[in-house]
Parts: sequence; C-alpha cells; structure tokens
Amino acid sequence: MHNFKISHARTFVSTTRTSYLSWIMSPPSFSAPKRKAIEKSISPPPLKRKVKSNISEGAVASFFTPTSQKPKERTTWTERAADDDAPPTLLVGRYEPENLEKPDPTKRNKIAAFDLDSTLITTVSGKRFGDSPEDWKWWNSSIPSRLRQLYAENYRVVILSNQAGLVLHPELKPKAPKGGSKNKVVNFKQKCNAILAQLNLPTAVYAATEKDIFRKPRIGMWAEICRDYGLGEDEVDLAGSLFVGDAGGRNPLKSQGSTKDFSCSDRNFAHNVGIPYHTPEEYFLDEPPSQFSRDFDLESYPYPAEDSSSTGNGDVVFEKTNKQDIVLFAGPPGAGKSTFYWRHLKPLGYERVNQDILKTRAKCFKVAAELLSGGDSIVIDSTNPHSDGRKEWIELANNYNVPIRCVWFKAPKVVCEHNDAVRALNKSLNPESRTILPALAFNSFYARFKEPRAKEGFQDIVEHDFNFSGTRDEYDVWARYWN
Repeated sequence: MHNFKISHARTFVSTTRTSYLSWIMSPPSFSAPKRKAIEKSISPPPLKRKVKSNISEGAVASFFTPTSQKPKERTTWTERAADDDAPPTLLVGRYEPENLEKPDPTKRNKIAAFDLDSTLITTVSGKRFGDSPEDWKWWNSSIPSRLRQLYAENYRVVILSNQAGLVLHPELKPKAPKGGSKNKVVNFKQKCNAILAQLNLPTAVYAATEKDIFRKPRIGMWAEICRDYGLGEDEVDLAGSLFVGDAGGRNPLKSQGSTKDFSCSDRNFAHNVGIPYHTPEEYFLDEPPSQFSRDFDLESYPYPAEDSSSTGNGDVVFEKTNKQDIVLFAGPPGAGKSTFYWRHLKPLGYERVNQDILKTRAKCFKVAAELLSGGDSIVIDSTNPHSDGRKEWIELANNYNVPIRCVWFKAPKVVCEHNDAVRALNKSLNPESRTILPALAFNSFYARFKEPRAKEGFQDIVEHDFNFSGTRDEYDVWARYWN
C-alpha cells in the first residue's frame, strides 16, 4: 500500500511537469472581449531629464557616515561684518587641499580673482541661478586646469561673488524672508564645497550678501583678501593681478545676437582696485575685447582745476542779495544740497531747515516760522520736487514779507545714486550718519519733478549743475564706482 502511494505520487508529478512544460511552450489562446479599434498609437510619457549631479557618490555616502568616521572637511566657513556695530554679511569659505599639510610658504603678491556665476560656473538646468547644490557645471571645460596653472605661476587664486539672495541671519533683518533662508545658505556652501574640491587648490570664496562695503564694485572683499593672506597695501602686484567677471557693461548691437550685460559692476570693481579686467570670453576663450559703456562714467567728472572758477572747486558762487530771505532748494536726493549749504550758505549766516533731521513737514514749517520771527534768513534743505509743495513755502515767505529765492540742483539720477552711496558708506563724508537710500527714493523724485519757474513767486532761480566740491583726498574716495 505504501509503495502504491509513492508510485502514484511520482506518476502525478511527472504528468503535471509534462503538462506545465507543454503549456509554457505552447500557451493556450484566450479570446479577449472585442474592443473598438484604436486608430492612433499612444506614445509612452516623456522621460523626465535629470540634472546631472556634480556631487560625487562618495559625498553622498559621507552623509550617512558617522561624524567620527568622516574625513576632515577641507573648507572652513567664517562670517565677517563691515564694522563692529553691524551684523555679519560676508561669507568666506577657505579651502585647504588634503595633500597640503603645511601653510603655503610662498609670498604670492599677484592675485587672480574670479566671479562665480556665469564666469567659472553655469547651471546644468539652464536656469540663471541653480536652486540645488548640484545644479552647476564648469562654464568652460578648460577652467580647472587654467586656474591650477595660475596657482603654479605663483598667483593667489580667489573667487569673489555678489550673492544678494543669501541671508546669513534672517532674525537680524526685519524684511528677510521667514522661510528658506537657511536652506539657501546651506545649498550655497554645499555647491562651493564641490567646486573647491574639484579645483583642489589652496583658495577661498568670498560671498557678499548685502549692499554694503563688501558688495562689488566696492572693494571691501579685496581688503579682506589682503588681510587674510597678509598682503600690505603696497605689496600687491596690481599690474600683474587680474579680475575676470561677466558684468562688464557690454551692450552689443541686436544684429550681433548677444545680450546686454546686466551691469558693469565687475569691470568697475577692477577699476576701483586698479587691476586689469577681462570678461570670461576674453580670458578663457581668447576672444577680442568687447565694446562696453557705463551709465555713469567717472571720466566725465575729473577733479576740478584750480582755475575752473573763483571758488577753485567748480561751484557756482552764491551771493546774499537780501537782508532777510528764504532760499528754497529743489533737487533730487544725493544732488549735493547739504554740501552746498555747508560750504556756501552757512558762512553767509543762513539757518538750515532739513526734514531728514526734523522728521516731519509740519515741524519744518514750525521751526522755519520761529527762525523768521527771530530775524534769521533760512534755507529749506529738502527735495521740493513739485510746484504744489513749493507753493506752501512761497506763501510762508509772503506771510513774513520776505523774498524767496530758489536754488535748482540739476544732477542726473546716476550721479545722485553715486553720491548717496559715497556718503552712506564713508563715515568721514557722512557727518549726519545717513543710511543708503532705496532706488524708490530716486525714482519717486524724478517721476514727480516739475522744473521750478520764477512765475511761481521766486525772486530768482540759481541753477546749479553738479560738480565735485571737496579736497583731493575726498575726491579720491568719491572717484570710485560705488554702484
């Protein structure tokens, strides 16, 4: 009986195996329910293109490695402030290669400085600025070897970048975005870590995050480089150094098929420092120098010659023609109104009424009335762009039976913006501690401005074209590009 069961089981398995193999080799046909014929083929959905990562697999694996087992991070990050009373706004990453055990003993007095975006790197995605730390590639494949060659030729290689999208400490900046600021900084550091690791040179990246002294074309980052590498002001070989950046003020013809540069800040930065400038195309691709233009050109405002006018500074001479009167200023912020008062009207005995100091227009009228009652002549040091606002001062003059004169400050907007930046960023030229004005302040003035006319009720109108007024040392500060 036992043997019969075994034999029967073997027969069943053998039969089943034969049937299964037969089914595999010749599967039965099934009649599917009829469907309406599809006339058009349906293509599979398009494959999503992935951004090629520049972060190595080793870096990804390192993320999951315990901290105690990770290799030493080669980039050291620090933050710098423009002055002791300000929050840090400059982010600095200094990279030391793994094979460099001792500090570089070479005194490298030639500096090769490069902008980052659209100069050393560009995005893989095609966006102007990458959202993720891996969305980057070299602007040209020759760049790493070119920078290594510069280092071999005893250049100090550094990266200088304006990064207004980064906020280092959002809690210290009321208008900073509440979310995402920290992630942007982290992503930027990760991207720079990858870039510096691929270069593998003793180098550093400097990122200016605010519109302060560190932002190009201002030279705050250059000063930090010199300080970090122990270079005195007279030790840098300026003629042998260089700066490469894409913001060169290029404005090609439409027929040439190229786009206009968004600014001239990189070219102006090199001018301020006193080193040669190149666009990426000129330096890495050996293209000929491009045509360029500046909205504001310092060459149009040289230091005035001593015989340019009776004042020696190119200023219009202002004469006091009345025993008591009101002088009303009209002109944009940054046109030199306050400087004109201190140099020419204060010595003539005029008292100043300024809304930046008094804060409200009502208080300006109150103080002006008190000074007129006391027999003083006064200057209304404000912009007064429109005839409606000027009318109120004319009525005040009529009420006190004194003449009112107007000084019209005729200065282009780019000059006023330049003057405003010079004043705000240089304490020696800013006795009233004024902060830099937003673009809205200038745009608003020029949108509302109406030229002053004698028929409004002025005794006369003195037109004042802007000319620099000051000492040679002050001019040396003024005659840099600040925007």
